[in-house]
Amino acid sequence: MTDESRFEIRDEPYDSSSAQRLIAEVQAEYVVRYGGPDDSPIDASEFAVPDGLFLVGYLDGEPVASGGLRRRGGSDVEIKRMYVVPAARRVGLSRLMLAALEDRARAMGATRVVLETGQAQPEAIRLYQTSGFQQIDGYGHYAHAPLALSFAKNLANLD
Repeated sequence: MTDESRFEIRDEPYDSSSAQRLIAEVQAEYVVRYGGPDDSPIDASEFAVPDGLFLVGYLDGEPVASGGLRRRGGSDVEIKRMYVVPAARRVGLSRLMLAALEDRARAMGATRVVLETGQAQPEAIRLYQTSGFQQIDGYGHYAHAPLALSFAKNLANLD
């Protein structure tokens, strides 16, 4: 695990330069893993307060992690664009980013977070499963995609 004092998570606009760099990197990774980018409809305004937000994680001042929240309706909030650059993986940053996203979702009044991932991302699947997420029926853009998996975590009454 990395020294947590070297890792800082900041709220940033979805269209900030650091966020856009990390989003471009995760999209390039999707091309390698799935043969194409994530083409789910995204509008930057979905990641703006009060119905969303975007976080960028900095390790020693360099942007290395990202994740966003957008309201799905009711008290559900969706996690999108969660990513850690390859050079910063396997030291616990994804867990720190996921915890920050869950905390921010609670602050937004969400009682559940949902997300989509894919079978070609076994490390992401393991992260979500070991963080209390349960697999659910597909939803949204990839509801019927053969490689897509959907997960949810109930945030209500959790410490």
